[in-house]
Amino acid sequence: MLKIVKKSFLALLVTSLVSSLYAADGVNDQTKMHDTKVQTVKEHLRIANDMSANVTTQDTLENTITSLATQMMQNKKFQTNKPVLITSFVRLDNLKKTTEFGRILSESMINELSNRGFNVIEFRGQMSVSVNAQGEYYITRNVDKMREKIVNTYVVVGTYSRQYGKVMLNGRVLDNNNGQIISSARSTYVHGLRNDCVIFKDCKPPRTIKIQKEK
Repeated sequence: MLKIVKKSFLALLVTSLVSSLYAADGVNDQTKMHDTKVQTVKEHLRIANDMSANVTTQDTLENTITSLATQMMQNKKFQTNKPVLITSFVRLDNLKKTTEFGRILSESMINELSNRGFNVIEFRGQMSVSVNAQGEYYITRNVDKMREKIVNTYVVVGTYSRQYGKVMLNGRVLDNNNGQIISSARSTYVHGLRNDCVIFKDCKPPRTIKIQKEK
């Protein structure tokens, strides 16, 4: 009888220990899940705060361009060793139209990304250097003088939209292989001008009065 009681007691003790271990594992799993969620929330908050700091409106064009480049670099899918082609920023209402403003943005993005270690390719390079009486040239927009292909690339594209007192900018890094958006950025350049024609160089000529002899 005593042996039976001892065996029952031992069995109960073992069962209790196993149950405690399972319960402890369950608590540990719940703790790990909770910690993971907390870390995820913290990461989202960090990204949100960083985006808020970088996406906030800028009062200089230089800061706006820096903001766009900083945001593009945040995505870890952006491989620094892969060739990057940067195109002109275009009007949001017409994706085949740009201005000197759009070209300045793309030229500045070349500077920003190349200085941050990305493999930026100057695809407008000619097959040779051309020379005339005014100077020596390598960059061209004549397609016949460019190389035919650059494989396995990222392409940086961007748009701008003129608003009252500001210009809204959006940029994206696309994988040329499949069109996937690798990274994106947005910023607002607040110039505070009532008429931004000075920036875009499309001001109307001043009205003139014709002077003529009275008949």
